[in-house]
Amino acid sequence: MQIYRVAVAVLFALTGTARMASAQGTISDVVAFLMTNQAVPTADFERDRAAAEAARDTMARALLVNLTSVPIATSSSGFLYRLNPELGTVQRATESFGAFFTERALTPGRGRASFGITATTSRFDRLDGRQLRDGSLITIANTFRDEPAPFDTEALTLNLQTSTMTVVASVGITDALEIGGAVPFVRLTLDGERLNVYRGTPLVQASASGVASGVADVAVRAKYTLATTDSGGVAAAVELRLPTGDEENLLGAGSTSWRVLGIGSLDRGRLGLHGNAGIVRGGVSDEFTFAGAMSVAVQPRLTFSAEFFGRHVSELRDIALSSEPHPTIIGVDTLRLVTGPSGTTLMTALAGIKWNVTGTLVLGGHVAWPLTDRGLTAPITPTLALEYAFPR
Repeated sequence: MQIYRVAVAVLFALTGTARMASAQGTISDVVAFLMTNQAVPTADFERDRAAAEAARDTMARALLVNLTSVPIATSSSGFLYRLNPELGTVQRATESFGAFFTERALTPGRGRASFGITATTSRFDRLDGRQLRDGSLITIANTFRDEPAPFDTEALTLNLQTSTMTVVASVGITDALEIGGAVPFVRLTLDGERLNVYRGTPLVQASASGVASGVADVAVRAKYTLATTDSGGVAAAVELRLPTGDEENLLGAGSTSWRVLGIGSLDRGRLGLHGNAGIVRGGVSDEFTFAGAMSVAVQPRLTFSAEFFGRHVSELRDIALSSEPHPTIIGVDTLRLVTGPSGTTLMTALAGIKWNVTGTLVLGGHVAWPLTDRGLTAPITPTLALEYAFPR
């Protein structure tokens, strides 16, 4: 048996020898190169290629889901107004400045315009719960069935970071109708290595890097308040995402998407509760979205906000290692990174504050963290925001 293992080891050492390759290009090129540039010998090229391409597509789609279809900050100002019929004057409709992503049912009011800027940075460190930075994301491996660990593996190390600045604006066309838009500017950097480890001896088998920056997919929006009471309201909204981003660099979905959203709000004094539910069609994937928020006016100039939002993404797949017997060597199994069935639910929590610095200028900041380990996740994502409502 020992002679057999030595013979197998010599065979794998001879057939698996590879020189390091490196590449630069679009982000799509980098992902494809790292996921498919394989050196571990399995004697089943077709199965290896199919698995590598499926994993590549899953990685690219996970990037697109996080870059091109994530919720964009609400375009409504923190200052909402409505007519007081008893006094015949317009007054503030809420004491709080609202949430960051969850829409409120009320609109700013006829002729009232606002704009805002948000800036955020995310460093993704996991894909479906698997670490991206420590070399533990195995893509393919060979293992003896009676040994606890593979003797020949290839694993990825990925450093992936995005920085996004989004400019949002809105204007009240009537007291019930508001239109707005959002223009995101994104910088995406990706550095990666593919490491081959044979019997404890590491070899960098491939490396690649890419940087992309530019306008991502632009959003245009409209919101209409269907009904209001003294303490809340109900509204509907539509959003169109235009394919303005560079698809090859994963800055854009490559096709138009639309979202229809139902909105409910309850505002009583300092407390505001808001709920959203909607559907998305087109773009990267069809989705069902839901969100809830609580905003509390701690002081007249300071609001605390806590939010929860989720997305069921129909075209996003999980990844997992699958084991198959080696086609030519008895006693050896091949592990491949494969994709699961379509449909993944992503959930995120958020907490932050909004501070009315002066007049109608509001500064905000929040941190978000994932509640699930599906897709690409960052441990924490900080965001700074500025909102300004133009006085009439």
